Amino acid sequence: MKIAIGSDHAGFHLKETLRAWLVQAGHDVTDCGTYSDERADYPVYGEAVADRVASGTAEFGVLVCGSGQGICMSANKVPGIRAAIIRTSQDAEMTRSHNNANIACFGERITEPDVAIAALEVFLKSPFEGGRHAERVALMSRIENGEQLY
Repeated sequence: MKIAIGSDHAGFHLKETLRAWLVQAGHDVTDCGTYSDERADYPVYGEAVADRVASGTAEFGVLVCGSGQGICMSANKVPGIRAAIIRTSQDAEMTRSHNNANIACFGERITEPDVAIAALEVFLKSPFEGGRHAERVALMSRIENGEQLY
């Protein structure tokens, strides 16, 4: 599976752990940076990963910052992206099966590496259920395209 990964400085160490796990698991990983724990701005890396997912260059994305929040918000500004903060394996399963999330976001200061690895594995293996959930994802796309739903 082709996966793009990125982080800011506050997520660098967890990104490196997740990148190594993905490579060891046989995935084709594109590292969009940052490449050290020197100060870096999370919107840059959120956009870089989201662009690759939105264009189809990568099937999924993985993003990490200190909390997971800022980098997730940044990625979600890119049309076609459904980035979600993942804290547990249940988060990972639900956001894939119900929301068809295409980017998993983690917070290095919040989620331990072993928990993040387990949740990422669930995220990548969980299928989108479709059905009533597809209708809701379609509604999100309509909002993204400027349509007012109410």
